[in-house]
Amino acid sequence: MIKLVATDIDGTILKSDFTFNKEVIDCIKTLSEKGVKVVLISGRMNESTIPIHNQLALDTPIGSYQGALVKLGKETLYERCLDKKIARDVINWAKNENIHVNLYMDDVLYAEIDDDTIRRYTNERNVRFVCKNFDDLELNNVNKLLLIDFNNQERVTFAKDYLVNKYPDLHICKSTNYFCEVCNGEASKGDAVKFLQEYYGLKKDEILAIGDHNNDIPLLLAGGIKVAMGNGTPEIKAVADYVTGTVLENGFVQAMEKFVLDAKI
Repeated sequence: MIKLVATDIDGTILKSDFTFNKEVIDCIKTLSEKGVKVVLISGRMNESTIPIHNQLALDTPIGSYQGALVKLGKETLYERCLDKKIARDVINWAKNENIHVNLYMDDVLYAEIDDDTIRRYTNERNVRFVCKNFDDLELNNVNKLLLIDFNNQERVTFAKDYLVNKYPDLHICKSTNYFCEVCNGEASKGDAVKFLQEYYGLKKDEILAIGDHNNDIPLLLAGGIKVAMGNGTPEIKAVADYVTGTVLENGFVQAMEKFVLDAKI
């Protein structure tokens, strides 16, 4: 019996226009009413996940920054930050390569330049940012670095490949075609789910994990039932037990009806 559903947000329960289908909201409400814990595990910052958490009327912890931070309300349950020297080195490399960097520190988003990239990112997600020269920051408690290029997907892939090779102990992944995420080596979505499994005293086969992109592969691998969205990447579909419908087709709801709400397995 599934007791916890660990779900990605963007592309899984939230559409590309950053809205929910009503069926998804109703399904999550039903799950909660039946005592199934629904936990959001996202690459987003904690602050930008809270409104979604509230809209879904959830009372469970939030996993943010790819799993680097798990909070229940204001209480921090799990946190893994980037080493300050490594963070500085990655920032300087990205600047030399003319790749935009979002810096997340103490759950505050910093950008060095108030330009179209940071405005597009923050406007789409309705989050605030602080414009600050990164050289003036101590880089203590860096939750995550996000490298962005909205105009050139190949540059993002190049950044990911270079950084993975240089820093094999970090958790580095593409979360969209335009985003390269750089986190502590114990800050994957899978790490967050494993923590929650222990926190709630669950067995792995009591957890269903669902997502759509390559950064969700660790999430799926931490679940007893692994579900990929129909709009997911080929790589995540390859590790899934089941491929459900797309986010536009309410694939999340389909998976919940199959494995949780009407399950006969």
